[in-house]
Amino acid sequence: MSEKLSRPDFETRLRAIGAERYHDQHPFHQRMYTGVCTIDEIRAWALNRFCYQRIIPVKDALVMARLDDIEDRRAWRERIVDHDGEIDDHPEGGLRRWLALTSQLGFEKDYVMSMHGVLPAVRYASQAYLKFVQERSVLEAVASSLTEMFSPQIIAQRVSGMLKHYDFITEDCLTYFSYRKSQANRDSLWALDYIDKHAVTREDQERCYDALRFKCDVLWTMLDAIAGAYHLGGTIPPGAWAPDHTLQVAKRSASA
Repeated sequence: MSEKLSRPDFETRLRAIGAERYHDQHPFHQRMYTGVCTIDEIRAWALNRFCYQRIIPVKDALVMARLDDIEDRRAWRERIVDHDGEIDDHPEGGLRRWLALTSQLGFEKDYVMSMHGVLPAVRYASQAYLKFVQERSVLEAVASSLTEMFSPQIIAQRVSGMLKHYDFITEDCLTYFSYRKSQANRDSLWALDYIDKHAVTREDQERCYDALRFKCDVLWTMLDAIAGAYHLGGTIPPGAWAPDHTLQVAKRSASA
């Protein structure tokens, strides 16, 4: 195989993968931020996305445990705090902020956290990501996180579009995204430094590309499942939340 690419060329190819495969290109996302989605489609998206949000700090703990260098572990630990919160200084992490969104949309916290209403494909995609970071090299696990390079753009589209088009969405329930833009920029810069240092061969760089493609596929698959079940007329699997079930049913089932 050819020689290792320079960092600028390496990053250019990584960004090209995002331009082609990141889920800001997905039709469901485009419908969402342009105001075409119904409230039930937005509800389905927020409910199902929590399944993915919930496994992120678990994924980060798995990666951190495999990092040999203490400074690397300290840097990676910030990701866990971002989602789980800190006991004293920062009790409100990203998961609680996401629950503020699902609460605004009518779901009770216990029902969302139970994940009883999540689509099977979303659950399987989330678990596949956990399995990936457990079984692949640390380099590949870190490279898979580089979808964060592209998240500030999708966050900007999502927040501005939802506030503009949906009167049931408020700034208060979107605080998750106001934090994530700066966090994603910080984390992606660290990850780029890490993989540039540890991808010592062209073969290593190719594995990083494949890891990023895999992560993009995970995010795309989740939107495929949501669009198929709640927009394109597909069948909602048994047990998954259905719009014709009132939110009160969803509330009761969480406490049953």
